[in-house]
Amino acid sequence: MRPTPTPPPWTGLLVIQPLRRRHCARCRRGPLPLLVLEEGAPRCLDCADLGHLVFLPRGDTALTRRSREASALSAVVVRFDRRHGRYERQGVLVEEEALARAEERCLADAEARHRRRVRDARRRAAQDVRFAEAFALEIRRLFPGCPADRAQVIAAHASVRGSGRVGRSTAGRALSPEAVTAAVRASVRHTETPYDKLLMDGVPRAEARRRIANGVEAVLREWQLRKAA
Repeated sequence: MRPTPTPPPWTGLLVIQPLRRRHCARCRRGPLPLLVLEEGAPRCLDCADLGHLVFLPRGDTALTRRSREASALSAVVVRFDRRHGRYERQGVLVEEEALARAEERCLADAEARHRRRVRDARRRAAQDVRFAEAFALEIRRLFPGCPADRAQVIAAHASVRGSGRVGRSTAGRALSPEAVTAAVRASVRHTETPYDKLLMDGVPRAEARRRIANGVEAVLREWQLRKAA
């Protein structure tokens, strides 16, 4: 039988999750889910005076830190990983009351973060509405013949946050004429020409754009010259 590797020198009390069946050398209880090595012999948590502690698995750094801060007594729980050939941390043992207090603090923080996320989402939504309105107004300034509802649709599509579309580019956010015109041109390409059908028929994108270029420019000139409706 292979000997159990010696745990590394962790700071503080150390508790082991054994890989094989072990019994307490003092009370003979077992097999033990957790044990403490004292002078090389396994002890159950009760015999090691740790039986009143509760196990907190790893994964929530804030909860672990706060639980250990609030607990007068705590221990690190480790298990040997055969694949990596080392002991790895599995969690901690802390006082139940300390864990409850830590959970309350983390829950309060989570609620605060949720409220902040809601506020931020509302603020961004309001900003997006104002930006889309400004974008639509700039479309109407450059292309007075573009119907108002169509300008709003183009602006809403081009300015979706996180879309990567021209309206969210640096030039788009600055309402540069080039960016606004690019958004209008893209909309006309897909709506007023057979561009999409050409792509579906297998026509290469560059060739499809070449075929519909004159039609796109004709619509843009019409919208530029026509008076606002």
